[in-house]
Amino acid sequence: MKQVSYQQRNNYDQYKVESARPLLEWLLENLKGESRSRIKATLQGRGIRVNGKVRTQFDWALQPGDTVSVSKSKQAGAFHSRYLRLVYEDKYIVVIEKNVGILSMEAGHKSLNVKEVLDGYFRQSRQRCTAHVVHRLDRDTSGLMIYAKDKQTELALEHGWHHIVYDRRYVAVLSGEVADDEGTIANWLKDNRAYITYSSPNDNGGKYAVTHFHVLRRSVGHSLVEFRLETGRKNQIRVHSADMGNPVCGDIKYGNGDDPCGRLCLHAYLLCFYHPVTHQRMEFESPIPAAFLHVFK
Repeated sequence: MKQVSYQQRNNYDQYKVESARPLLEWLLENLKGESRSRIKATLQGRGIRVNGKVRTQFDWALQPGDTVSVSKSKQAGAFHSRYLRLVYEDKYIVVIEKNVGILSMEAGHKSLNVKEVLDGYFRQSRQRCTAHVVHRLDRDTSGLMIYAKDKQTELALEHGWHHIVYDRRYVAVLSGEVADDEGTIANWLKDNRAYITYSSPNDNGGKYAVTHFHVLRRSVGHSLVEFRLETGRKNQIRVHSADMGNPVCGDIKYGNGDDPCGRLCLHAYLLCFYHPVTHQRMEFESPIPAAFLHVFK
C-alpha cells in the first residue's frame, strides 16, 4: 500500500486519498493504531470530514485527490446512551440497536423512549431534524430499528415498507425443545378487550400473520430459534411461539414462567432494506445477545 500523506490542521489530521475506496475501508487501512470500534465511533460522532464536509456514511465513495480530515478529539455531538447504540446515520435515516427497557416512541405518558433520545442527540449535534418512527419493537425486545430524519423519508418507508425491507429476522430463546427443525405458523391475530393478542386458525376479524422459524441450537429445556417475518403484526413472534407450545423465555404476557436470562429473550438481529432515497442495499446484523448463547453452554 502506498504511504498516505497527511498534515495537522487545527484539531484534525488531514490525509490525501490516492485511490478510490469506500470511506470505512479506507479509514481501517490508513488509521494505524485505531481500533475498528473507535473508527466507527468517530464516524458516527461526526468526527470525519471529506473535502471539508462531515460524512457519517460508512460506504461514502472516496475519490483520488479527496482530503479526509479526522478529528483528534472527542466530538461534542458524539452519541452515547445506555439505552441504544447508533449503528448507521446519513442525512435521511438512522439505524439503531435498542436495548431492553425502553419504548420505541412515547406512549401517551412520560416514559423514556428512543425517539426522545434521538431528538436530544440531533439537538446536541446541531442537526435540524427529528426522529420519525416507522416501525416498533416492544419495550423489552432488543435489536435493530430504522428511524427517518424527515417526514418525506418517513412516508417513503411507511408506504413502501414491504418492498423496501427485504429481510428482517429475530432470534429468541424458547422454552422447551422445539420438535421440528423448521416450519411456518400462519393464522389470524386479534386483540381482546384486555389488549391480549390471541390467534385463530380461521378469520376472526383480525390480521393474517405468517412467521417462518428455523432452530439454531437446542439444549435440555430450551431452543435457540431464528424467526423470519412475512408479516409484521403486534406480538406476532410471542403469540406464534406460544402457539407452538414453546413460548419465548421471560415473556410475562404469553410465557410459562421460564426465565433463564432475566429478560424477554427476543432480539431483532438482522435488518436488510433498500435505502428509501438512494435505493442502495443496506444490510445490518446485530450480535446474538451473550445471555442467549450462555443458556446453551
